[in-house]
Amino acid sequence: MTSTAVPVLRTAYQRSIADYWNKERDPVNLRLGDVDGLYHHHYGIGDYDPSVLNGSDEDVIAELHRLESAQADVLLDHLGEVAPTDALLDAGSGRGGTSFMANRRFGCSVDGVSISEKQVDFANAEASRWGVADKVKFHFRNMLDTGFDTGSRRGIWTNETTMYVDLFELFSEFSRLLVHGGRYVCITGCYNDVTGGRSKAVSQIDERYTCSVHARSQYFKALQANGLVPINVVDLTAATIPYWELREQSTVATGVEKSFLQAYREGSFHYLLIAADKV
Repeated sequence: MTSTAVPVLRTAYQRSIADYWNKERDPVNLRLGDVDGLYHHHYGIGDYDPSVLNGSDEDVIAELHRLESAQADVLLDHLGEVAPTDALLDAGSGRGGTSFMANRRFGCSVDGVSISEKQVDFANAEASRWGVADKVKFHFRNMLDTGFDTGSRRGIWTNETTMYVDLFELFSEFSRLLVHGGRYVCITGCYNDVTGGRSKAVSQIDERYTCSVHARSQYFKALQANGLVPINVVDLTAATIPYWELREQSTVATGVEKSFLQAYREGSFHYLLIAADKV
């Protein structure tokens, strides 16, 4: 791998996002991760067990965590065949949860990149705690310009991180990194072109996370422009609604749950998985 002289944080916007995540200590991320030591920064899919609502607060927390880990498993399912000798990239790796799951499943090396130095430090400490620091490493780098070698990755994924960057620039970097036939998997929320621009609920999500949700069509335009051909597209919208319904009733609700539920239910927002191969 090689390093780059370009600063990791290239714009005032990127610095503001890094500052946000460096300071973030949201219980909806930390308490869920405390369940089994896998700290995620994404949402969940699948039906929840309604009996947890009659149990303890910890029962609800554990069920929310089960749903978010189920989401990560579905993402990893779509990476295809990965050998122990392959290398993967987790672009926007957060506190590392999915990277550790990938290493456990495939036995391969995983590099995670994040513009949050706090997240990188946390995740590397977790890699040491799990005894996998030789195989799973996290780096303070920009996923738009990772500094890794061309053709060095068998697979790359983004899990709810693409709304912070330009898709054409991002997929150009991923296309460079992937070997021929390599696989990119994305799970993301995107607004529905059919219903027009961003709805009020989607705009509220943007404001909450200081991001800019892309239109659904932009993903496919940017993939095509960079030699990434979709092989699977899965609409996870209906599958993610139960997670939000449970989270809205939990002690870790942040208030944004109403916006997500409204956007999904009215059809202005979609939760998509896209798997694409490098050609």
